[in-house]
Amino acid sequence: MYDVLDSRSVLEILRPVEDPELRKSLVELNMIRNVTIDGGKVSFTLVLTTPACPLREFIVEDCQKAVKKLPGVTDVSIEVTAETPQQKSLPDRTGISGVKNIIAVSSGKGGVGKSTVAVNVAVALAQTGAKVGLLDADIYGPNDPTMLGLADAQIVVRSTETGDILEPAFNHGVKLVSMGFLIDRDQPVIWRGPMLNGVIRQFLYQVQWGELDYLIVDMPPGTGDAQLTLTQAVPMAGAVIVTTPQNVALLDSRKGLRMFQQMNVPVLGIVENMSYFIPPDQPDKQYDIFGSGGGSKTAAELGVPLLGCVPLEISTRVGGDSGVPIVVGDPDSASAKALTAIALTIAGKVSVAALT
Repeated sequence: MYDVLDSRSVLEILRPVEDPELRKSLVELNMIRNVTIDGGKVSFTLVLTTPACPLREFIVEDCQKAVKKLPGVTDVSIEVTAETPQQKSLPDRTGISGVKNIIAVSSGKGGVGKSTVAVNVAVALAQTGAKVGLLDADIYGPNDPTMLGLADAQIVVRSTETGDILEPAFNHGVKLVSMGFLIDRDQPVIWRGPMLNGVIRQFLYQVQWGELDYLIVDMPPGTGDAQLTLTQAVPMAGAVIVTTPQNVALLDSRKGLRMFQQMNVPVLGIVENMSYFIPPDQPDKQYDIFGSGGGSKTAAELGVPLLGCVPLEISTRVGGDSGVPIVVGDPDSASAKALTAIALTIAGKVSVAALT
């Protein structure tokens, strides 16, 4: 069928190979580019829909197997890059220039580890090569600077013709803006709704975010003014709900999830944090301190995916306090592996939603 080894025959043999998540041909999606032939050596570029593609190795393997079926092929070289698609725009909401996808990380109540999940997901995405920003919208409890090792960072505010522009702090591959940079460490934020709405809009539109594949928004707990401001101001690629297996946390998470659905924000899924405790001196054991199975049960009842379960480990807390997220400080730990897998899953879902 393929008598001549050329770029056309390479594209034809690759046409049946599909993106596993989009279920469309790589060739039709224009993900196969720059095909070159040098004797029996075939080279081309595979352009994925996200640097954090969780199925990258499988797609590369499928491409190699297909091309090697061509007569005369002695070697297949694939350069893998990524072009993250832009989330769909909405007529009544204003996007942020240069920011492709805005993802909210939220919870129904405090104390479930929402910020820990948001910070580690942001860093895990950055580790894949994605351009990532983190907006600490938890105005009353801005802990992200501490968790990212930026508690003492000095923020630069530049005056321009259109107003003041804030330069984000940067560490672990992530750009960060937080109320924690603008107030004293012990100063409480005692604000009513309009003031809160104003600063959130400034964090969205008066920050030099630059080009970002993902802007992770660490939301305050609950369903108050901050959530309404964000969901009404910008188009969101989706929301992630963080909970623990405990019933009271799950009850509140259901309310937060329903709020996003009512505001027409896609819910990407639920993360069950503190799923079980792993003793540091007995890593082969686990204890269900907050119960078990609550996240999967709630996800099934509400018809959304369970993105993953993150165990409770002392190293996670230590990493948050020291400014070295666990995906950086202890990447081989159970918690880091779970958080990295969650980040890859989120990226995959966001790309699929943007292209379908």
